[in-house]
Amino acid sequence: MSAETSILFDAPGPKARARHRVIAIAGGLVILALLFLLIRALAAKGQFTAEKWSPFLDPVTWTSYLLPGLRATLVAAFFSVILSMICGILLGMGRLSQLRPVRVACGVFVEFFRSVPVLMMMLFAYYVFLFGIQISGELLPLLGVIAGLTFYNSSVIAELIRSGVGSLPMGQREAGLAVGLTPFATLRLVLLPQAITLMLPSIVSQLVVILKDSALGFLILYPELVRSGQTLASLKGNLIPTFIVIAAIFIIINYLLTRLARYLERRLQVRGRGPKVSEFEELVSPSMAPGGALAAPGQT
Repeated sequence: MSAETSILFDAPGPKARARHRVIAIAGGLVILALLFLLIRALAAKGQFTAEKWSPFLDPVTWTSYLLPGLRATLVAAFFSVILSMICGILLGMGRLSQLRPVRVACGVFVEFFRSVPVLMMMLFAYYVFLFGIQISGELLPLLGVIAGLTFYNSSVIAELIRSGVGSLPMGQREAGLAVGLTPFATLRLVLLPQAITLMLPSIVSQLVVILKDSALGFLILYPELVRSGQTLASLKGNLIPTFIVIAAIFIIINYLLTRLARYLERRLQVRGRGPKVSEFEELVSPSMAPGGALAAPGQT
């Protein structure tokens, strides 16, 4: 029996690992072959000539198109991330509430907005702000993007929070109640911090989704990175190189965000380990005998 185990299935044996390695290598070679054929076809149509790439050496390309688009993307993603985290935590706590009306209301909200496409929510929010609140100008598409991303992603984060709390041992809740905390205080002080730490990789993956979904804002005239790149490509006639550069920018940002999340996850795990053994021994040594038994009053 292998010492390496998995929660959902047994760890693969030597033959299975060898088979998986062969499949992975074969799949990688197929992907590389398809990429080679695609690049050769695009090169044959003149998409990789120096003329197509020369606009990216012009500072105006960056200062007038790509950097303003990147800034707009980051602004929309920043506010959407903050609001999604706040609303997601509140909705997750609401779904775990002891009050049935609060639990039902949060459940209906989460299930509804989790099922509606993000683009539809952006369009709906855009026209509500336009005709209902009568907001116009550059602020209108930004609010539409933020509202659409917040409604959807806060619902997903709420489910992550609920799943994280549900996966914790029952002893955590019982310990909080045993020391006199109310159910709400137990959820807020004991269960929620552990659930956020436990589900941090999934939460960060959802934050990456927020950054990518901000590109849908070009349909409501928000000048984010993809829309700015499309404008640049229409002007310079280099659609494929422009979107390759935009894809590289998204990959770099998402990679940095993932690395940051891993760093935060390690920090939270280190902080949650509690005192070291030496510190624990210092705490209990005055009341413990050398043999490990409780010392008599005269021996301390």
